[in-house]
Amino acid sequence: MLIRPVDHILSSEITPEALWLNRRQLMTGVAALGLAAALPAQAAGELVYRASPLSVKDDKNSFEQITQYNNFYEFGTGKDDPAQTAGKLKTRPWNIVIEGECDKPHTFSMDELLKIAPLEERIYRLRCVEGWSMVIPWVGFPLSELLKRVSPTSKAKYVEFISLADKEQMPGVQRSVLDWPYTEGLRIDEAMHPLTIMAVGLYGKVLPNQNGAPIRVVVPWKYGFKSAKSIVKIRLTEKQPQTSWNKAGPNEYGFYSNVNPEVDHPRWSQATERRIGEFFKRKTLMFNGYGEQVAGMYKGMDLKKLF
Repeated sequence: MLIRPVDHILSSEITPEALWLNRRQLMTGVAALGLAAALPAQAAGELVYRASPLSVKDDKNSFEQITQYNNFYEFGTGKDDPAQTAGKLKTRPWNIVIEGECDKPHTFSMDELLKIAPLEERIYRLRCVEGWSMVIPWVGFPLSELLKRVSPTSKAKYVEFISLADKEQMPGVQRSVLDWPYTEGLRIDEAMHPLTIMAVGLYGKVLPNQNGAPIRVVVPWKYGFKSAKSIVKIRLTEKQPQTSWNKAGPNEYGFYSNVNPEVDHPRWSQATERRIGEFFKRKTLMFNGYGEQVAGMYKGMDLKKLF
């Protein structure tokens, strides 16, 4: 059940971004003129989006790094397995069922989801519990905008995410590595926080299969496994939901799993991290560097006990 350790990626393997930057500038300019609808964006896999002030200024990892180095156990436990085996995942049609403690349960199609709110580019740090990290330019919309559509009740204290588990499309599901389907959860205030997004793309294109297509949640101040991929159901609950990794190793993977350099995983120190593409390690930031925005949600909590 171990997640394999990071291998160093040489700087010579990093894909230049010049072509992508030129394309992004073109699309941004067209959108500003109100002409984006005239371009065959969806057919080309491009997304129309706007920049977000919530993005970090860190240098981004390359598209190649982000799409070739993944943890997505439904497609295998190796870092390169998802890129090799996720190609046959059928992402259209795709629906997300939202149910539970809400007044307006609904099944949303991808077309509906893409109209929930204007898409934004959110350049976020991603920190894996294994000790490696990336900086990823996601494209998505706030999860809060989606949850507002179903009107959560006062009993909705938590949000549970359930991923697709299809043995025909996902070879990793044929193995009992985890208790399938993959499930994750957040407290309702975490889910409604402005930083929490539903990602539908990266680098301005539709989300690649190996990165959680067609839609995933991204919670940048928590370890990466909290950000469930290929979501098919969201359930609002009164009680804290069980999560896949917490069930597999309750002493290793807590429900909160906030990035915390002071709380080590039994097998990995969390004090430092190695950003993919870099040789030297860097210090891990509390809450992955998002403490100013999110620390208030955990005031008075013992973050070592409630890890």
